[in-house]
Amino acid sequence: MIVKLTLEYDGTNYCGWQIQPNGVSVQEKLQDALFELTGEKISVTGSGRTDSGVHAKGQVASFSTDRENIPAENYASAMNGLLPKDIRVIGSERAADDFNARFSAKKKTYRYTFYVSDTERPLYERYATRTLPLDVEKMRAAAALLIGEKDFRCFCAANSSVKDTVRTVYSLNVERQGDFIFVTVCGNGFLYNMVRIIAGLLAAVGEGKLTETDAENIVQGKKRGAGKTMPAKGLCLLSVEYE
Repeated sequence: MIVKLTLEYDGTNYCGWQIQPNGVSVQEKLQDALFELTGEKISVTGSGRTDSGVHAKGQVASFSTDRENIPAENYASAMNGLLPKDIRVIGSERAADDFNARFSAKKKTYRYTFYVSDTERPLYERYATRTLPLDVEKMRAAAALLIGEKDFRCFCAANSSVKDTVRTVYSLNVERQGDFIFVTVCGNGFLYNMVRIIAGLLAAVGEGKLTETDAENIVQGKKRGAGKTMPAKGLCLLSVEYE
């Protein structure tokens, strides 16, 4: 049986999604809970490997189990009784036999959050990055240049070994709501640190450190240096879409 999980977690206390030798991961906590429930050593596959400190509102994971005595829809409540409070299974269901949370995914949507303030705000700091006022209209103009199928090599971490750096961005929106500025991007996949670098580029445009022309030249030049990699705490995986 293939079980699909929809997850929400606060990534602050974790080294990311994937099991690491030097820290506690979200994947590890899920697999520990499943072992307690089933007695099986189950490998959980996530739709993507969120980095250390990155949050998720709609992460999707899947696993295979031989235990047919637990209905798929019951895994959510059963696992939540064993998981730490900063990880929750929002829903569980039986999936098709060929479903894989990673390889079946068609679209992912991430949101990067800034808050505008002269001083740190304790109730914002956990999930957003502080900034001085930004010109949202200029950020939107620069964001429009990143929509479509492009080589996003300049938006990839310098130490990444990935060879194919072409990705499709379906939408990239910038909006201001009260103290917050949200950068929301939907694409068919993302390179390591890509969304955090996009957020850094748009912030630099909003600050007036870069112009729209500078942003266009960076994209066309395909050279690393697109923008500062913003802190992980401001990034959240909002949703994953499947056919």
